[in-house]
Amino acid sequence: MICVIHAHPYPGQSRINRALADALRGTKNLDLRSLYDVYPDFDIDVDAEQRALAAAQLVVWMHPVYWYNVPSLLKHWFDKVLTYGWAYGEGGTVLHGKHCLWVPTTGGDEREYTASGLHGQPFDHFTPVIEQTARFCGMEWESPYVIHGANAIDDAKLAAHAQMLQQRLAPWRDNGAAPTGERP
Repeated sequence: MICVIHAHPYPGQSRINRALADALRGTKNLDLRSLYDVYPDFDIDVDAEQRALAAAQLVVWMHPVYWYNVPSLLKHWFDKVLTYGWAYGEGGTVLHGKHCLWVPTTGGDEREYTASGLHGQPFDHFTPVIEQTARFCGMEWESPYVIHGANAIDDAKLAAHAQMLQQRLAPWRDNGAAPTGERP
């Protein structure tokens, strides 16, 4: 089972995240949880979210990057769902051994994430906080699938990204379990 936690504050205005979510809808062994649709009031059903995570072998965090981080509802979701005694700490082993794939999208292109670019450093410098969240919960960190240039991506590249994301998910989707050997 794959659990996709999709967090875009304006899903109707998102070309990239909406297209990725639409491409995943109906995928076998996949639970797509669009946080801003389900919890517009930020009142998260912690039990439901924890049940979804407990059933998954792969957890996907998919969202646009906001100020080098996750959107506010996803941060709130982390705070409410990934609790002591459940996700970490004494007795908190439910997520141990599950895989985590981060799928962030950025408005800027890859050139903007260089030493001489707008953001002054490579994108992977912004990864540690998200990676450590997964690792702190005992999850296996997968290499992120970053999509740059959301503001200017053409339809062909967008379709290719949706297909490549499906390929990244295929080992869990097709087998219902974590892949062995080389990572997709």
